[in-house]
Amino acid sequence: MLSKNNLINLFFLLLHGNEYSNKNYSLKFTAAQIAGILEGEVEGNPEVEVSKLSKIEEGIPESLSFLSNPKYTQYIYTTKASVVIVDENFKADNNVNTTLIRVEDAYKSFSKLLEYYNQVKMNKTGIEKPVFISESAKYGENVYIGAFAYLGENIKVGDNVKIYPNVYIGDNVTIGDNVVLFSGAKIYSDSVVGNNCVIHSNVVIGADGFGFAPNEKGEFIKVPQTGNVIIEDNVDVGAATSIDRATLGSTIIRKGVKLDNQIQIAHNVEIGKNTVIAAQTGIAGSTKIGENCMIGGQVGFAGHLTIGNNVRIQAQSGIGRNVKDNEAIQGSPALTYSDYNKSYVHFKNLPKIVNRLNTIEKNIAND
Repeated sequence: MLSKNNLINLFFLLLHGNEYSNKNYSLKFTAAQIAGILEGEVEGNPEVEVSKLSKIEEGIPESLSFLSNPKYTQYIYTTKASVVIVDENFKADNNVNTTLIRVEDAYKSFSKLLEYYNQVKMNKTGIEKPVFISESAKYGENVYIGAFAYLGENIKVGDNVKIYPNVYIGDNVTIGDNVVLFSGAKIYSDSVVGNNCVIHSNVVIGADGFGFAPNEKGEFIKVPQTGNVIIEDNVDVGAATSIDRATLGSTIIRKGVKLDNQIQIAHNVEIGKNTVIAAQTGIAGSTKIGENCMIGGQVGFAGHLTIGNNVRIQAQSGIGRNVKDNEAIQGSPALTYSDYNKSYVHFKNLPKIVNRLNTIEKNIAND
């Protein structure tokens, strides 16, 4: 069976086989070796070798591919890929000429390979120059701090943290273990980032919330934002997303939350664990979103709302009311998903309905 390090090398070479083939880096692995690390079963030739990756519809000899989406099943019968990873319950309707590796879940197994590849790609350690690290800053073992990074006063950074070039970390920030901060991320003072988080480029965590109050002249005077942002473990924050600090207390992103790119999260918002939110969504201040919610792109939330657990919200919906647990809603203002679909049928036919009403009114008037 392949060791973890050999698998990492395998996937590196599979992804870059063509690039390195002329530099004597080419290396081949058998279906049996790959099946061993994935705990799969070979169906076909266990000694067939692969040295590169390919899409199943574009498969070429000596390449490894996978099939998980039923829409691509047709290609399993024509692909030239030498090895294809499939679900263990896959049933072929015709002859399959390639070697199969049957696993419990083809997508998860392929993701496992990708995970190992990321370990290679991101295997950076050490401190580049120039950087600024304050004398009071503390950081753990096996860290990477890229050039032009700034680490402020009294910060605490855990083990195995990757801080890419041009990252700013303000005073009194705490960052857990195994965190990745990609280039250009900005972590304002007093923020807390848990373990195993990924913060992508140009994310801003802890900027002031949008707090202004009018005076007697009608001018808007800034309300000091004295709280912070707390991000718990296993959170991913997509590029150019902004999470504002609380006016008082904390803006909180719970464990396992996944945020897409270009999301705005205002002051004192709380997002429950394992909720996922797609791009360009905006959440106004003090709104609380529950656990295990799925929120589509470009959804807008008014402030001071309570959104329940297991809620499903379709893209481009406008949320101006509280939402109960397990609701599925759509539209602006949002309706329940079934009511929206029923209403949309009538909306599409609205011109015809108006014409019919006009005809009825004319007939009544003529009578």
